[in-house]
Amino acid sequence: MANRYNYAAADVERLFGESAKGAAMVDGADHRGAFARDRARVLHSAAFRRLADKTQVVGPRDGDTPRTRLTHSLEVAQIARAIGEGVGADGDLCELAGLVHDIGHPPYGHNGENELNILAQDCGGFEGNAQTLRILTFLEPKILTPDGESEGLNLTRASLDASCKYPWGRLDQTGSPRRKYGAYDTDLPILHWVRQGHENTTPCLEAQCMDWADDVAYCVHDVEDGILAGRITLKVLWDFVELAALADRGAAAFGGDPADLLEAADRLRQLDTVARAADFDGSLAGLATLKKLTSELVGRYVGAAVAATVERAGHTPLGRMHGRLVRPPQAQAEVVLLKTIAVLYVMSSPSHTHRQDRQRERLARVYDYLALGTPGTLDPVFAAWWTQADTDADRCRVIIDQIASLTETRLERLARQATDIASFYG
Repeated sequence: MANRYNYAAADVERLFGESAKGAAMVDGADHRGAFARDRARVLHSAAFRRLADKTQVVGPRDGDTPRTRLTHSLEVAQIARAIGEGVGADGDLCELAGLVHDIGHPPYGHNGENELNILAQDCGGFEGNAQTLRILTFLEPKILTPDGESEGLNLTRASLDASCKYPWGRLDQTGSPRRKYGAYDTDLPILHWVRQGHENTTPCLEAQCMDWADDVAYCVHDVEDGILAGRITLKVLWDFVELAALADRGAAAFGGDPADLLEAADRLRQLDTVARAADFDGSLAGLATLKKLTSELVGRYVGAAVAATVERAGHTPLGRMHGRLVRPPQAQAEVVLLKTIAVLYVMSSPSHTHRQDRQRERLARVYDYLALGTPGTLDPVFAAWWTQADTDADRCRVIIDQIASLTETRLERLARQATDIASFYG
């Protein structure tokens, strides 16, 4: 393990100063560090709990053991902690980054994100990562100023930085909009505070640990779910015609060279656990074999990144703006290949795309319903923010914030309510 990085005073600074808790039975009994306290704040937040009813790949109510945004985030957090501690960064900080990495996702995941981006054109668009910063620093009720203004969870600077996969704004240096970004235009002052003293746009080390953990969890677990659902078979790795097409499409979608993906397939074929999982039959032995596959692949990619990072760093301490996480090319190619398999056989199926069409229609219907009835159609907190808003853009943002916060169950209930009202007056 690399030498542990000593975080500085600026790393544990919060936007709003807090007094000590007043209800403790014993003074000084809380021995947690700042990052452990931040991690607890995330775990206890309503925004985090709502991820239980938000789509990862399949819906929260599909199957007996679906992966939701919540379970995915817990898995990413565990992997991120293993990576972070392996390279000598703070484990609580890396785990927190994994817990919050999807907390800004709206109902229906990336499909909902795309639809809300269209609906939010009058207020600067919607982006799940930018929404994460907004939730952590404003929307989630935890800390208020003496004037009653929300400071969100009031996390430390390092915690906010760790949660920011894309530490830049919506517009690039030429004024052109970016597809991915970490802060809306109105929230740029907060992002500037987070990145104070670090003018580059490279994500901090803990965010890099989270990003690799997300890729690993995404590809391995989605392939596992696809096998369980009968949509994926790893026998495709032995179908060289199909494999060539997969390599071309994977390189086009995620970057890289098709030849590298074919070499990745060759390495995976040589793993005993992959060969055994290719014969999955749904039996008890098959289920155990599949679970062993996911465990060994996660360990394979975590270990590769940790070893390569520590080797490059030598005796230099790693953490936040010190050092970079190394993604070994062979591990990266295997992850891309597995992601490609998951995307093509699960998320691109006709039934999945048809469902996504219905989801987008539902989001648009709820937006119209809320907008036409404001402020009465909004929850009390959002209604107050809507009333206080000075511009149409600000009022639009409040409606978008309300929709993004909804669970899928509640969104569907509102959509039915909107349809019933339209039919009554129709």
